[in-house]
Amino acid sequence: MNVTHATSDINKHTPSRREALNETRIWHVYARRQYDEPLHEIGNVMADEEELAIVYARSIYDEFSWIEMIIVPRECIVTIIAS
Repeated sequence: MNVTHATSDINKHTPSRREALNETRIWHVYARRQYDEPLHEIGNVMADEEELAIVYARSIYDEFSWIEMIIVPRECIVTIIAS
């Protein structure tokens, strides 16, 4: 057994599930059930592409009959007041 080869195998990086699926971008999901209520944040999804984030949001947060649902990439949110 080659010691150098065995050591290099130990140091190899095994990608996490998120890395393997390339899901590193966070999208906040907002929705409303009635026209007279404001949008509420109902959760978030992780996906690198907008199209995939839409599919995830629709399938994960389908417990209500929403009249509107939107997604916003986390990097687009601007903090106004931070505690």
